[in-house]
Amino acid sequence: MSDSLALPDKNWPVLEKGWVWLCGAGPGDPGLLTLHALNALRQADVVIYDALVQEAILDWAPQAELIYAGKRGGKPSAKQRDISLRLVDLARAGKRVLRLKGGDPFVFGRGGEEAQTLVQHGVPIRIIPGISAGIGGLAYAGIPVTHRDVNQSVTFVTGHDQSGNVTSSLDWVAISKGSQVIVIYMGMKHIARIAASLMEAGRPASEPVAFVTTATTEDQQVLETTLGGCVEDVAASGLEPPAIICVGRSVMMRQVLDWQGMAEGHAPRDLDPLGRGRPAETA
Repeated sequence: MSDSLALPDKNWPVLEKGWVWLCGAGPGDPGLLTLHALNALRQADVVIYDALVQEAILDWAPQAELIYAGKRGGKPSAKQRDISLRLVDLARAGKRVLRLKGGDPFVFGRGGEEAQTLVQHGVPIRIIPGISAGIGGLAYAGIPVTHRDVNQSVTFVTGHDQSGNVTSSLDWVAISKGSQVIVIYMGMKHIARIAASLMEAGRPASEPVAFVTTATTEDQQVLETTLGGCVEDVAASGLEPPAIICVGRSVMMRQVLDWQGMAEGHAPRDLDPLGRGRPAETA
């Protein structure tokens, strides 16, 4: 794989010795990697990567030392401070360092913390955005995070705080009233409390909810349920994190936009799931 894809002619940036590039690897599918990310992988002396980075992506850096620094809930993992300071040490040792994170480093990925540490220690950085699971992962499930007949706002929240508990700083009432669609990262462990908080804040128990696990990979699974039934349905399904959760009527669009299902020969379940009663192309 490392030699199978040539970059187009361009004045690509050079990863210099002593620099750290913080890069998003996307939600899983190696095809969703950006060209800037591929360029970085081919130059790095060291790649420090997270738990959700697919092995096939690392194959594009055969020359690099690979260092695992994944953080998974409930499992032993490196402390954030140690990861950040190791980046500093590697850069000071004259290495070309690539910090590779699943999704986008600045979307619930601690990229801002690591970048700040590097700058505070005088290490030059470059940021390479990636496709976030809250957008790309849902797209692979056939769920658009925005749709003109559903929402004019979407809110992205994290399901836990630094301690691993439900984020206490979130105003669920404000979120419930202010955003038609809510996308929750890392929320499966605490879905009972999250669902209860949303319903207490006024969201109906019948509201559509989707869980997308290991999004964009061959192991992707999708559970469509409701806010009132999601706790029981998740338990019965046996689904495990990592998962992205979508709350809102945009989940209904999967009935017509499940493109992976259609590619396998399944017919759309409903060509007009929102009940518009008119062709989709009409204003």
